Amino acid sequence: MAVTRPVTFQQERIVVLGRGEATQRLAVIVEDHQGEMLARFEDGTSLTLVTHWLPGQPVWTGTVSGVEIAVQVASIANGVRLTHAGTAAEARVYTKREAELAALMHERAGADTSKVLLCPMPGLVKSIAVKEGQEVKAGETLAVVEAMKMENVLRAEKDVTIAKLKCKAGDSLAVDAVIMEFEG
Repeated sequence: MAVTRPVTFQQERIVVLGRGEATQRLAVIVEDHQGEMLARFEDGTSLTLVTHWLPGQPVWTGTVSGVEIAVQVASIANGVRLTHAGTAAEARVYTKREAELAALMHERAGADTSKVLLCPMPGLVKSIAVKEGQEVKAGETLAVVEAMKMENVLRAEKDVTIAKLKCKAGDSLAVDAVIMEFEG
């Protein structure tokens, strides 16, 4: 006869908030007290959490030390992005060993795409609405790309000057192909 044992987890955790230089690391001990979770921090403070939330649900609802709260939850690499009352934070929860290993991993810097307009999906360039040297204000149309029989209007996110056009109407582009370059 097989004996089933309850699932247990390491109570000591490291919570990593943010990225880069703004990263905060908090040591916490998590204990289950009859359906309530008690989170005790190394500075002596503690929080009592009560919820019926399950991983994968987009909104965490419950109480934090008796105060009702709702927080948006979105998955990110190795963690979640939490949004509440207009403030967002990335959070990752590790065991001590996982935190040690994660600290050794170098973050890849993303490519600087602030000076180019990239094709957001594979498609056909229907029109280019600007010329080289033209000054464009935020919100103005730069180009129109057709993908899956839908026309997608690509607009300037900020005031820019067009440095170089890299394609023309009728060109077929792959995702992330450079449509145009901006000065500055």
